[in-house]
Amino acid sequence: MTDMSAPGLREQAASTDHLLGDGEDNASQPIGVLLDVAGAGSQIALDLQRLNECMKDEDPSVALAGQVGNQVKIRVGNAWLLASVRNQKQDRRQNGGIIADVDFLGEGLEEKLTGRIHAFRRGVTRYPISGAYVYPTTTADLRQIYASDGRTSIPIGTVYPTRDIRAGLYVDAMLGKHFALLGSTGTGKSTSAALILHRICEAAPEGHIVMVDPHGEYAAAFRNNGMVLDVSNLQMPYWLMNFEEHCEVLLTRTGNDRQVDADILAKCLLRARSKNRLAESMGKITVDSPIPYLLSDLSNEIQNEMGKLDKSTNSAPYMRLKTKLDELKADPRYQFMFSGMLVGDTMADFLCRIFRMPGDGRPISIIDVSGVPSDITSTVVAVLSRLVFDFAIWGRDEKTRPILLVCEEAHRYVPSEKHADDSSVGRILSRIAKEGRKYGISLGLITQRPSDLAEGVLSQCGTIIAMRLNNERDQSFVKAAMPEGARGFLDSIPALRNRECIVCGEGVAIPVRVSFDNLEEAKRPASEDPSFVDLWRQSGGEEERVHRIVQRWRSQGG
Repeated sequence: MTDMSAPGLREQAASTDHLLGDGEDNASQPIGVLLDVAGAGSQIALDLQRLNECMKDEDPSVALAGQVGNQVKIRVGNAWLLASVRNQKQDRRQNGGIIADVDFLGEGLEEKLTGRIHAFRRGVTRYPISGAYVYPTTTADLRQIYASDGRTSIPIGTVYPTRDIRAGLYVDAMLGKHFALLGSTGTGKSTSAALILHRICEAAPEGHIVMVDPHGEYAAAFRNNGMVLDVSNLQMPYWLMNFEEHCEVLLTRTGNDRQVDADILAKCLLRARSKNRLAESMGKITVDSPIPYLLSDLSNEIQNEMGKLDKSTNSAPYMRLKTKLDELKADPRYQFMFSGMLVGDTMADFLCRIFRMPGDGRPISIIDVSGVPSDITSTVVAVLSRLVFDFAIWGRDEKTRPILLVCEEAHRYVPSEKHADDSSVGRILSRIAKEGRKYGISLGLITQRPSDLAEGVLSQCGTIIAMRLNNERDQSFVKAAMPEGARGFLDSIPALRNRECIVCGEGVAIPVRVSFDNLEEAKRPASEDPSFVDLWRQSGGEEERVHRIVQRWRSQGG
């Protein structure tokens, strides 16, 4: 059996000292040996005394050598193999010994003079043999491992546990295969999302980013370099909706009644669209064609159809449609969409505005849907998402620029089967997740409840940025979606501090734990938790404040 005592390890490694350079003694001495070798991961034996010696080292990477979630290195010929420690347990057969499972991450060549790692690449081409020594990784090693390989990257923070190694995300790889940002409430998720989007905007000032913001948090963060669109200035024409979306807004019944109402709506909507001069010049149009029509024309068509009925036929479905249409036209909360002013053919201008084409140095549009009536919020998000998708499909021959669609509170729009409400927004976002990258659409999902997301959507995300998740179901859901080599990192998800994350997938060379940078005050979203104690100590002006709130409440949408 291999001698696992500290002196034994030192003597056995003495012959390799000259290869490891004149670095720190702790870094040049092994901390354990390799026991079992398997495809993705292996088992190592660690020496407790050596780990305790390393803990006193000035280099923070060496000080955490062998600990769960940190990296160790193993020599294979003239290369170093990097592995992440997944877990530890006491070796009952060996006094003072520790058994740990490790996951292989990648390999790099050895610099002859210093013994450090360089030219690091993900994946393993040569496996070590059982009995090979295990060494601590140094900050110098990690600097080489996490150094950019020449691809465009955006800096987002510092690699844990180092103090100065910058962590970056490869933008093309991350956006090319979608990404997800996950984290429980209060972990700094919104600020981290704002940081990543700000960095993307700085790297690509002529980009095209559309963000759906359900709580109105991000307007404050992107006031200077983005376009904020809410119910006061969105002006989204109702006629951009396709037939399915019209049904969601106008139909009020379920079961057989709904099908009867839908058949009537389809016939009348097609006729109303056909009255536009555009339709005449195009020849054949469908009920889904984004052709402007007058709400009064749709109402008249419903009235005319009802007038043709004989006495035995029921007029209730016609009345239901007409009543709902009149409600939408009269209710001031729906004016941002169902206004008689939005009848002109403004489709191209609307798309230019929300897709930032041209961007004029403001590459991101924040669509604040917090003021949209809750019964049509998901339909509004569906229309925006579908416009992104349809624009990309019909623009294939034009070589249009890619668009990034970011969805905050994604579990509300693409819910799992258990929470599914069969809405059009879930279908279109699932389709974008599966097919979007073929057409140059990138999807960014931000959620605090990954387990409530639709099955398969998270697995379509090539890069996963996981902050602390307190719920056990969420943790296991994320683990199932993560690549095999990141398991050691994933076990530390419940132990992450605020504004720390684990990043793995296409956007990084290997899985990495990152402490996010501080974001300047002016660039932060308005998502800070209120201080109850501070606010409850203040008094004065309450009555006037309540009167102002009531005034705004009553005049909503006006």
